[in-house]
Amino acid sequence: MYKYWFAFLLLIIISLKTDSKSIKKETIVGKVVAITDGDTFKLLTKDSTLIKVRLADIDCPERKQPFSKRAKQFASDAVFSKTVTLNVLKKDRYRRYISHVIYDDSLSLSHELIKNGLAWHYRKYSNDSLLQALEDEARTNKVGLWQDQNAIAPWVWRDLQKKKSKE
Repeated sequence: MYKYWFAFLLLIIISLKTDSKSIKKETIVGKVVAITDGDTFKLLTKDSTLIKVRLADIDCPERKQPFSKRAKQFASDAVFSKTVTLNVLKKDRYRRYISHVIYDDSLSLSHELIKNGLAWHYRKYSNDSLLQALEDEARTNKVGLWQDQNAIAPWVWRDLQKKKSKE
């Protein structure tokens, strides 16, 4: 019973959240046909359009970073070959649909990744207090990547990689 109330509350919070930088919001339903990494996948819409989706508000470990494969596997187990609902916030410069993704009728993929310690709340682009609370709980309980005392956020890791390539 608690699980259903929590899921219902999450859906309400997601639907009420507004983003002043967003373009016209839309909802898209489609089937997940490929998983790129923990926070990016390809979706085939009902009209056979293939779109690239990037999860909003979170950032999963990059390839070659610890827990990257686990994040990708988690996303695959959760949504691959399933019909999901995208609540699109905007398109980014790479033409990816930045979206909240709902699967299995009520689960948020972003929330599930954070709860399982497989992603960071991307506070630079999000002030979602629920995501932050989920991350704080995962950190406290040393779930997933939080087992590593020196876990490096993906945006920091990307910056370090850029600096290395310039040397």
